[in-house]
Amino acid sequence: MIRRKFLKIVGGGSVLAAISTPLAVISRRQPQTALHPWARAGQYTEPRRHALSYALLAPNPHNRQPWLVDLSRPSRITLYADPARLLPETDPFNRQITIGLGCFLELLRMAAAQNGHRAVMQDFPEGSARDGLDTRPVAVIDLVPDAAIRPDPLFAHVLTRRSAKAPYDMAKPVPDTLLRQLHAAALYGSTVGSTRASPLRQTLRALTKKAMGIEFGTDRVYLESVDLYRIGAAEVDANPDGISFTGPLFELMRAGGVFTREAAQDRSSSIYTQGVSATLEAINSAMGHIWLTTEGNTRHDQLNAGRDWVRINLAATGAGLGLHPLSQALQEYPEMQATRIALHSALEASDKTVQMLGRLGYAPATAPKPRWSLEARISEG
Repeated sequence: MIRRKFLKIVGGGSVLAAISTPLAVISRRQPQTALHPWARAGQYTEPRRHALSYALLAPNPHNRQPWLVDLSRPSRITLYADPARLLPETDPFNRQITIGLGCFLELLRMAAAQNGHRAVMQDFPEGSARDGLDTRPVAVIDLVPDAAIRPDPLFAHVLTRRSAKAPYDMAKPVPDTLLRQLHAAALYGSTVGSTRASPLRQTLRALTKKAMGIEFGTDRVYLESVDLYRIGAAEVDANPDGISFTGPLFELMRAGGVFTREAAQDRSSSIYTQGVSATLEAINSAMGHIWLTTEGNTRHDQLNAGRDWVRINLAATGAGLGLHPLSQALQEYPEMQATRIALHSALEASDKTVQMLGRLGYAPATAPKPRWSLEARISEG
């Protein structure tokens, strides 16, 4: 499969001739440190670090990992949003970043409970701004030993949870019984909607493909993503965030000069056209969709939507389903406005806020995404 894709992109063997690095070496190149946090989760004896080592595995927009934590006070975790890790073009009001922080907080709570601690949380203790996150804390969390606390069954899936972005098996429908299980996973007040029925599924496929086309076609928005490309194992280890491309195929294209940020920006290049084609193919393979709505759109609503979203993601993992967030149609920049309105109308949510939308289906195995180490995201004053 890798060979077919590579030849389709480069149009033959000319790139191979330009590669001076032995192919056997290229094929062995994998990130060396970027995946260590997955193996180190739960390996800390100090309760806060133990909980945080799982929390940092949370799904988050563009894998920016926007969390910063202060551990200067004993038994307390103060969570901040890192201003250097926001997405001003695709997420101008930091709504999606806030949802990612909600995912982080829920995994933290679950990991603390697994370790015999209750996580007592106060969200936005100093208030928040509607138009964006600032330097005020997102949450203050006190860990309190509690022998009576019950572990959450969904915690069993934390290390195998993924955002499954590959094409799904279109011959295998999603059972209604599994959709009901996903609905039941949400605990924080979000309204869960889902469908596997063809008319609405087809409408959502069309709207999400249209939204992706807008994102690809809007220069400043698309370039925000391209700037976060990490191409090849060396780049991923150096910056284990953003949008990573690893494995023999991408090592070959990087070594041959075929896959570069400049090529990705060139809309006449095969990298660009094949990238668009592959993305739309995956979106079109949705065998169902699931979404979260809230009555309002406060920072508290957004955090709670994140808590519910990661729970649904974990429940999907436990059920053997892939879940891929399709956030493009929910973004608030001007070019997306008409599509966002159309999506809300299709979901009968015109008077609400659709916080998250994802496609469901049976997915191939997916590797974990790179992460910064816990030590890189904490401060002790």
